[in-house]
Amino acid sequence: MKVEEKLALGFFRVDDKSHITLDQSACRTCDPKVCLKVCPAGLYSISEEGQVVVEYTGCLECGTCLLACPKGAIAWEYPRGGCGVQYRYG
Repeated sequence: MKVEEKLALGFFRVDDKSHITLDQSACRTCDPKVCLKVCPAGLYSISEEGQVVVEYTGCLECGTCLLACPKGAIAWEYPRGGCGVQYRYG
């Protein structure tokens, strides 16, 4: 089984509060916006208003975005207890 197939079988218990927040003032000055490329789940995008947005509900909790952001604009923590991703294949 390929990694992509294993990840597709993950279960997400969605919290009503995001565990990822963005400092939009720092995001505006960032070029290139590394978060758009490094997230393995592809959760980061640019809104119609030109702001970086994140769809936290599909987060794989790897922390890649936090480490890769050159501006320190991402505040990331694990989801609250009982929420987040539950892997079925390690």
